[in-house]
Amino acid sequence: MAVEVGGVAPDFELKDQHGTPVKLSDYRGQKNVVLIFYPLAFSGVCTGELCTVRDELPSLGGDDVQVLAVSVDSVFSLRAWADQEKYQFPLLADFWPHGGTAQRYGVFDEEKGLAVRGTFIIDTEGVVRWKVVNAIPDARDIDEYRKALAGL
Repeated sequence: MAVEVGGVAPDFELKDQHGTPVKLSDYRGQKNVVLIFYPLAFSGVCTGELCTVRDELPSLGGDDVQVLAVSVDSVFSLRAWADQEKYQFPLLADFWPHGGTAQRYGVFDEEKGLAVRGTFIIDTEGVVRWKVVNAIPDARDIDEYRKALAGL
């Protein structure tokens, strides 16, 4: 079942690249969240997208915005990738149950066993205010994130 704009974002708890649990609800009342689902660490399009997010993060809303990036990779591979690419935002492991969070958001490709490119902008009240879902090979446009966050 897909998460729709105007609906409450399903809460989750996943471990980041350091093994620290991160809950979506921890940001409620604090920050808007850019929740980015991507297929796999170390892949070309994913690296390009997340490096753009890393480089453009200050223009996305600064301290009022938290980026959370989710894939089915293990904590260990996410740590290696974060260290290599110098990602400062949490990379969350939707490793087990395999793709469970991506499934709850309606962005899991059962046949391939990984998430498609889904992004959800969630306001401080936990409501989805914008979303885009792209096929695996199709990169997202960071300018669209900027526009959606400016509208909050």
